[in-house]
Amino acid sequence: MAHRVLILGGGGREHALAWKLSQSDLVERIFVVPGNGGTAKEAKTTNVSLPNVDYSHIVEFAVREKVTLVLPGPEQPLVDGVETYFRKVGIPVFGPSAVAAQMEGSKAFAKSFMDRHAIPTAKFRVFPSTAFDEACEYVRTCSFNVVLKASGLAAGKGVLIPSTTDEAIAGLKEIMVDNVFGAAGSEVVIEELLTGPEVSVLAFADGYTIIPLPAAQDHKRIGEGDAGPNTGGMGAYAPAPVATPEIMDRIMKEVLQPTISGMRKDGYPFLGMLFTGLMLTDDGPKVLEYNVRFGDPETEALVLLLSEDTDLAAVLLAAVERRLDAVEIKTRPGFGVSVVLASKGYPGSYSKGKKIDIGDLPANVVAFHAGTQVAGSEIVTSGGRVMAVSSYGLTLEEALKSAYAAIENVSFEGKVFRRDIAKRALQPEVSTSQKLTYAAAGVSVEAGNSLVEAIKPFVRNTRRSGADAEIGGFGGVFDLKATGYHDPVLVSGTDGVGTKLAVANLTGIHDFVGIDLVAMSVNDLLVQVASLKASRMDA
Repeated sequence: MAHRVLILGGGGREHALAWKLSQSDLVERIFVVPGNGGTAKEAKTTNVSLPNVDYSHIVEFAVREKVTLVLPGPEQPLVDGVETYFRKVGIPVFGPSAVAAQMEGSKAFAKSFMDRHAIPTAKFRVFPSTAFDEACEYVRTCSFNVVLKASGLAAGKGVLIPSTTDEAIAGLKEIMVDNVFGAAGSEVVIEELLTGPEVSVLAFADGYTIIPLPAAQDHKRIGEGDAGPNTGGMGAYAPAPVATPEIMDRIMKEVLQPTISGMRKDGYPFLGMLFTGLMLTDDGPKVLEYNVRFGDPETEALVLLLSEDTDLAAVLLAAVERRLDAVEIKTRPGFGVSVVLASKGYPGSYSKGKKIDIGDLPANVVAFHAGTQVAGSEIVTSGGRVMAVSSYGLTLEEALKSAYAAIENVSFEGKVFRRDIAKRALQPEVSTSQKLTYAAAGVSVEAGNSLVEAIKPFVRNTRRSGADAEIGGFGGVFDLKATGYHDPVLVSGTDGVGTKLAVANLTGIHDFVGIDLVAMSVNDLLVQVASLKASRMDA
C-alpha cells in the first residue's frame, strides 16, 4: 500500500522527518503543514498553507487527500489533543493521546507519575501559584540547592536555576506572583538541583515496546561555552560518549521500560516518540523531564544515523499498529551532528526576509531548513533558528569538520552559530565520581617522596650555619645572627602560584589569584615564623 503522510510543523525537525520519509518506498506523498523553504524542495513533499488553520480544518484536508498517517512535530498539538481529532475519522497518529501528552504538558503530572512508579528523578515538591508563602518556606528549609520549573508548556523557557535562597525566592515571585510564564506557571515544581552530564534519549514506543535511538547531547544556550540565554537548541550530536552501553542498559531498565509499563497500567498507554532528558549523576541516571515528540535539533543529527535499510515509514506504521516489536531499527556506526544557524538577535528580536545562498554541500552533509520560506525564486529567512547543518562521519571529529566546512557555503545576512558544538565530547567532563588525582594526571606522589628521601643526605651536606630547613617542606628560615647581625631571621617560601597566574592571564579571570597567594605563599611564611617562635620558646 502506498501511504500518504501528513507532517504537522514547519521547523528543522519536520524537514529532517520529511527528508527521511521521502526515501521510503512505502510513501507516495508527504504533506507538511505549514512546512518551510526546505520541505518545499523535497521529493514527494508538498507544503500546505490552510487559511484560519485549526485542527478541524487540517482533519478535513487529511480526509480529502486520503492521508494514512499523521506525524505531529511540535508538542503543542499533542498536548491540545490532536490525536483525538484524527482518531475519530480513522487516521492513525504517531503521537500520544492528550492525557499521555501531559507527561510533557505538565511537569507536576510527570513528577507525580515518576514518584508513583519509582522512576529515578530529583526530590521535589509541587505548589499551586496561590501558595507563594509555602513555596518560599520550602526553599528556605529544604536541605539542597533547587531548580524552579513552571509546570506547563513555556516554550523551553520555564526553568530557573537560582544560586542563592534569595534568588530562588525572587524566581518564585516571577513565576507565581508576576506570572512571567503565564498559565504555564499556575503550578510550580521545586526540585533538587542535580549535577552531572545531561543526555537526551529519543525512543520509539507503541504502548508496549520501546526502542531507543543513540543518546544525544544538545546545546541550549546561544553563546559558546554555554553562555547567554536559552534557545530552542543551537546544535546536537549523537551518540554521546558519556552514554556508555552500561549507562544505556540502566536507562532502558530503570527508566524507559518502567515508564511505558507504568503509563499503560495507569490507563494512558504511550504511543509515539518518548524523548527523555536525563542527568547522569553519581547515583545513576535520573529523569529531568519527559517530552512526547521528536527533539529539535536532536532529530536532525539522529536521522543521519539511521541505516539505509531502516525505513522510517515502516517503523512509524508498525508503532501505530502496535507491532513495534516486529521491526528492527538499525543505526550505522559513526556520529551525527547538527549545527544551528540562527538570525542575528535570536533568541530576542531579529530581522526576517534575508536571502539565503546555499552552495555545494558534501554527500555526508544535509542542510535542514527551519526558519525559512520561499519568496519567489529565492529562499529567505523567516525565523530565529534558520537552518540546521547536519553531518555524518565515522568519527565525531570527521562529522564536525564536515559540518563546519559546509557552513562556510551557507550564507545570509546576520548568520550566527556556535563553534563549540560537541566540545564536551571531545574534552569530556570529569564526573564527581572520577576524582581528580595526581596519579590521573601522570604524577606519582610515591616516586616523588622516594626521591626526596634518597637525596636528603646529600642536601644536609650543603647546609651552613644559621639554616633551619629540611627538604620536602614549602619554606625555610635562615638565622642571620650567625652572620653577625643582631637577631634578624630571613623567612622564605618555595611554593608559588605561577601556573595559576598563567591560567588566569589566559582566561582573563583573576578573581581568585589573591586567595591562592594567601594559601600558597603567605600562609607558608606564617607557618615558618610560627614554627621558629615555637622552637625558640622550647629552647
